[in-house]
Amino acid sequence: MDILRVFNNNVVLARSAGGDEVILVGRGLGFQARPGQPVDPKRVVRKFVPADGRDPDHLAELLADVPPEYVALLSEAMVKAGLDQQVHDSPTLVIALADHVAFAQKRLAAGVSVEYPLLAEVQHLYPEEYAEGRRLWASLRELDMDLPEAESVAFTLHLVNAGFASGDLSQTYRMTGVIQQMLDVIATTYDIDLDQSSANVGRFITHLRYLFVRIHEHAQLAEDHAAINLAIRQAHPVALQCAERLAHIMELRLGSGLTEDEMAYLTLHVARVADDRLAADTTPARKKESPTEGNPS
Repeated sequence: MDILRVFNNNVVLARSAGGDEVILVGRGLGFQARPGQPVDPKRVVRKFVPADGRDPDHLAELLADVPPEYVALLSEAMVKAGLDQQVHDSPTLVIALADHVAFAQKRLAAGVSVEYPLLAEVQHLYPEEYAEGRRLWASLRELDMDLPEAESVAFTLHLVNAGFASGDLSQTYRMTGVIQQMLDVIATTYDIDLDQSSANVGRFITHLRYLFVRIHEHAQLAEDHAAINLAIRQAHPVALQCAERLAHIMELRLGSGLTEDEMAYLTLHVARVADDRLAADTTPARKKESPTEGNPS
């Protein structure tokens, strides 16, 4: 492989034997190196192949700020935690986690502790990613990286954030708070206690996560299904009222209203979540007080 660009002593952009641009990380890899020179393979610790149209120069610039030993450590820990596919498919996730761990180590050395107030929300809203975050934390401990258990919450949010094109973790923090707020509104509207482990609540959360991505990318559903939308609205009037409250929250928190198609899908998901919980509630008084409407199709 030949060097195309040197970013610092530890990160270079190179062209592979197959002609692809790859980012190479290794201590001293770029020291006194020049474009056109061959890469010293003995110094290479990690190779990144930009995916999903990522700009290799931008990715390399991000890597240049992270100590290479942390990049290697996180790659190994992620593989041990069963996240080897993410290591291959999402170099930005590896970089973000490596940067987070490097900074967390600096905080620990300075005696600074960080509290993550979203623990309950993260456990309930993202159970799969939370389990992965816990495994990653355990893997790092096995590799002699002694981090507080609370860091598994931060790992979870990074794993969730990997589904967003922006790579902006603040968006994931905001999304987490908004989802919990919306679930609280549904529970209050129907006077029920939601079982966040139920299938319909899980589908609703998944729907919201993809909806937030569409909002962020300005790509909401807008197929003009007027007849279907009207049928959903008429079949679920209480769910519609609730969905309108949720849409108002999203407009306030995310700065965007919803299209008619998105409103219809949101209404349908609200109806399913509520109907699922009401059907499971065997308390006569509670069922009498709760709003009723037609079963979702």
